[in-house]
Amino acid sequence: MQIGQYELDNNLMLAPMAGVTDRPFRQMCKRLGAGLVVSEMLSSNPKVWNTDKSKQRMDHTGESGIRSVQIAGADPQLMAQAAQLNVSNGAQIIDINMGCPAKKVNKKMAGSALLQYPKLVEEIVQSVVNAVDVPVTLKIRTGWNQDNRNGVEIAKIAENNGIQSLAVHGRTKACMYKGNAEYETIAKIKQSVSIPVVANGDISSALKAKEVLEMTNADALMIGRGAQGNPWIFREILHYLNTGAELPAPTIDEVRSVLLEHVSNVHQFYGDFMGARIARKHVGWYLADHDKERVFRAKFNLIEDAQEQLDQLNTYFEKLAECHSMSPAA
Repeated sequence: MQIGQYELDNNLMLAPMAGVTDRPFRQMCKRLGAGLVVSEMLSSNPKVWNTDKSKQRMDHTGESGIRSVQIAGADPQLMAQAAQLNVSNGAQIIDINMGCPAKKVNKKMAGSALLQYPKLVEEIVQSVVNAVDVPVTLKIRTGWNQDNRNGVEIAKIAENNGIQSLAVHGRTKACMYKGNAEYETIAKIKQSVSIPVVANGDISSALKAKEVLEMTNADALMIGRGAQGNPWIFREILHYLNTGAELPAPTIDEVRSVLLEHVSNVHQFYGDFMGARIARKHVGWYLADHDKERVFRAKFNLIEDAQEQLDQLNTYFEKLAECHSMSPAA
């Protein structure tokens, strides 16, 4: 998979997710097999660039691999300035967000709301591509609603104006995250352009990944929600695509090790106070299959102290390992 002058390690990407794909999560997914990790969305509004949240989103200190940063907005000039700022901060790829369906983004006519206005899409793409010397990519949905699937039109605009790679979430803006992803539209988009097309939506296992590649003929896959609490999904997909064999699920010891490392990195990145709060959602995702009654998570979400979080996680996994060793299946 090639994006401009950059050759990725493989054709699996971590989707940018606001409030999720921060530096600790990106680093973990990269280590466990993602070929490219994209940072969470950054606003093109210069008034927010100096906030703590924006500064943290721009922080790529010590990251390995190619640095791809997503920007969002509706003003072509501000988007160009945002692209330039992030390139000056170390971004090697700029990704334009035209796929987010969130109301607070769409009411500013950004994200997937832009799909209603192909002329504005073209102006934004031209402005960003001309503003920077790094590859520019684009993330879209299949259209505005089920009666207006204009993904092919937007894809052609992207290709004609210098976009180097196009990621497509297989839903319209109106669908949000409901229903099933429509891979047939992604296939049509892939057929309509010669730039790389990346399929996104509902990829939650290695088998599903292979199925989506076959259905869409896409050049790569982008995984978002399927990686939450499951950074191993990248190595599992990669192994299956390369060998046709499924990797076993990570052991309890590995889940423990990765989760503790991830939570520790979150504490370090945000500080103990904010880190303890942000860690809660990640722990919930990691333990969804182990703590199905949510008993531990309910208690964990009340913990304010960072070190106590780590201590309680260690205790939880010690008990989990004991139960596992005593079960007949073990």
